[in-house]
Amino acid sequence: MRGAAVWGARAGARPGWGAIWGPPLFLGLLLLLQAGRPASSVSPAAGTAPLRFNVSLDEAATQRWLPVLRHFDPNFLRTALATVIGETVPSWVHDVLRPVALELDKFLPQPFESEIRGMCNILGLNIGDCVLINLAYEFSAFCTSIIAQDVRGNIYHGRNLDYAFGNLLRKLTIDVQYIKNGQIAYTGTTFVGYVGLWTGQSPKKFTISGDERDKGFWWENAVAALLKKNCPVSWLIRNTLEEAENFQAAVIKLAKTPIVTDVYYIVGGVSPKEGVVITRNRGGPADIWPLDPTNGQWFLVETNYDHWKPTPKGDDRRTPAIKALNATGQEHINFDTLFKVLSVVPVLNHLTIYTTVMSAAKPDNYTTQIRN
Repeated sequence: MRGAAVWGARAGARPGWGAIWGPPLFLGLLLLLQAGRPASSVSPAAGTAPLRFNVSLDEAATQRWLPVLRHFDPNFLRTALATVIGETVPSWVHDVLRPVALELDKFLPQPFESEIRGMCNILGLNIGDCVLINLAYEFSAFCTSIIAQDVRGNIYHGRNLDYAFGNLLRKLTIDVQYIKNGQIAYTGTTFVGYVGLWTGQSPKKFTISGDERDKGFWWENAVAALLKKNCPVSWLIRNTLEEAENFQAAVIKLAKTPIVTDVYYIVGGVSPKEGVVITRNRGGPADIWPLDPTNGQWFLVETNYDHWKPTPKGDDRRTPAIKALNATGQEHINFDTLFKVLSVVPVLNHLTIYTTVMSAAKPDNYTTQIRN
């Protein structure tokens, strides 16, 4: 993903995540206690593994984030949120949306509404502001995602996520294991305080990443779509990880569920040919682009532009990724070589926050590296 202003700007603009949270909130979020780090098949020199937390889906939605949130200073966060709202939200947008957001919780799907409400209650924050903050994340997602199949039919899925203010966001990146009935139901990589997922894996079933498809102003999308009870794009990823039984079911759900804004969903499965890029409009699919190794198309590369159109000259991450994959070759693609492809400039750039490589058939190898 590439950084984009989320308060009062189009989703493709370059200023970014720091404008959402502000420096004070970033510093407060660094009060996380150390937690166990995941095993990695990638050399530690490539980056640093994020902190990993367990979130129990068997707990009440209003309480399940407490194991993470209890590491925060509530007074600091209240002050920081007030600073963010006051300094980064255009006054007219805030005046219009904050009262609306107070009612939007009635339109938000579960368990997300309760999780947001629970975090607000725990931290003593305004529900309207919490809703606005979570919605803001939905419209600043620039990414590079790759699905590839090796000569033995194994499916690999990798992604880079880019944002501005990386020196702060890298310290907020966490891996979350969502636990149900004592087992890992799914795994995802996210930022502290956000209930959605842009990167995730359902073990032995499928993997998903989301890339922004630039359409309209974020507040325009949010209000218009949420009033119709459309689902935020990253919440649908998480919901799909929890509910879909297999790759085919995941693709159908991601393609057909009404969402708040356009997006690219990239999905990998566990069997040969199970890879697809779904180009989404709010109401349904604009295009479904499958892997086709039989005809030589053993990989798919999606950045933030329709794959049938040329990329902008000023932001062509697609061509270098394709060249690197062709140079690697299908017989040599694996976790490590895919990570190397995602490390080729400008696929990897100074805005890159983290790289994740994953394969649903080999869920223990889910690896995120915070890039330096």
